[in-house]
Amino acid sequence: MAYTVGEVARAARVTVRTLHHYDEIGLLRPSGRTPAGYRRYDDADLDRLQLIRYYRELGFPLDEIAEILDDPAADPAAHLSRQHELLSGRIGKLQEMVAAIEHAMEARKVGIRLTPEERFEVFGDFNPDEHAEEVERRWGDTEAYRQSQERTSRYSKEDWLRNKEVNEDWGRRFAALMDSGAPADGPEAMALAEEHRQLITEWWYDCPLELHTGLADMYVADPRFTAYFETIRPGMAAYLNEAIHANAISRA
Repeated sequence: MAYTVGEVARAARVTVRTLHHYDEIGLLRPSGRTPAGYRRYDDADLDRLQLIRYYRELGFPLDEIAEILDDPAADPAAHLSRQHELLSGRIGKLQEMVAAIEHAMEARKVGIRLTPEERFEVFGDFNPDEHAEEVERRWGDTEAYRQSQERTSRYSKEDWLRNKEVNEDWGRRFAALMDSGAPADGPEAMALAEEHRQLITEWWYDCPLELHTGLADMYVADPRFTAYFETIRPGMAAYLNEAIHANAISRA
């Protein structure tokens, strides 16, 4: 069968101008012409056009495609094998790109828009992305989660560093109070417990007393939270739990 340049263009979803260009550079010359000089393509031409489109999709320049297709040692099976190999490689690259994009999406979801170097400066070895899915699963339908997402999405590197500085300062003062021997239900400990609640409200989400005591219980029930406070000062998780509950009772 013979096809006009317009029919081939529509079938292959290319422009007539593209087919004219392929003809001019010798990449795809039509097998025939009408007496009036119009191009006519046959099935073999369409097969070659399909190969051209495959290689173009893979990013090959036209001159390299011409060399590949005109290689006398190549046959249709060889072309298919080569395309399979190239496509498999491209799929692998695309999967890597998808993984990178998903990682970036998770980072954006928790509001952390920092470079790897900035993240290390702010968080050290802790990777907040690793906990993002669990946090959303456990608290994603809460107002506190929505507030936290909205606030942290606006934080810059300087905001995160300020947050780190404020929390480390609070941790040093709380550890020093423990070292002094002050009781966990005493006024100094309760004052720092209240300051802890206010820091959560300022930086993350509104934290009423009931929610604060719930967090306090999680600090001793979840080994990961316990370990975090224990790195600041041994026994801190239990001491803080008691101070938070005492503060809530005193303000009820």
